[in-house]
Amino acid sequence: MKKILLAEDDADFAQVLKQYLVLFDFEVHWASDGEEAFSTFQNEVFHFCILDVMMPKMDGFTLAEKMVQFNPEVPFLFLTAKKLKEDKIRGLKLGADDYIVKPFEADELVLRIQNILKRSEKTILKVPQNEEIQIGSFLFHTQRLTLKSANSLQQLTEKEALLLLFLFEHKNQLLKREVILQAVWHTDDFFSGRSMDVFISRLRKYFKEDSTILIESKRNLGLEFKVS
Repeated sequence: MKKILLAEDDADFAQVLKQYLVLFDFEVHWASDGEEAFSTFQNEVFHFCILDVMMPKMDGFTLAEKMVQFNPEVPFLFLTAKKLKEDKIRGLKLGADDYIVKPFEADELVLRIQNILKRSEKTILKVPQNEEIQIGSFLFHTQRLTLKSANSLQQLTEKEALLLLFLFEHKNQLLKREVILQAVWHTDDFFSGRSMDVFISRLRKYFKEDSTILIESKRNLGLEFKVS
């Protein structure tokens, strides 16, 4: 049974949505504001999160930012009464897997959740165990999921490790975005593409102390993981 965190300040709407999701064998924990949702997220394990944008104490965008910092592997989507393009872009930049405007059909929400969960569970790559890979001045330990240099030690998530492994295996080659997405996310849709951009930004940050390592974007072509 998949466990969902529902952060929604409208109690009546939340209860109706919770009951509907339960019909599809989801276990749903409801939080009535952003602070309660984040506290719950820190102390329990969830497979998916549904976040209302407008909430008291902590809005959905702030909540999503904190959640991604705490555990970037949990997929989530936003619910909102607004149709502003700026809000949608902001949500996607935070790593949201989807964005649904109220009112919506509950059936559509369930299908979107199921599709996101399916693709988050499908991975072509597997991180090899007990292997150390030298990348410039860094040592990538595939079992511990760590990236170590003389000055830093970064703990990677599994998705970060999978992405790094794929890029390294194809280093100094121009890779089309859809090739990377299919290999690591097992889909090349719009939302996975935005998710990949977030992960690429993180890897660039991890490698910034070594100028011999670059993740270079080539407009309308793809990416190249350059290692001198």
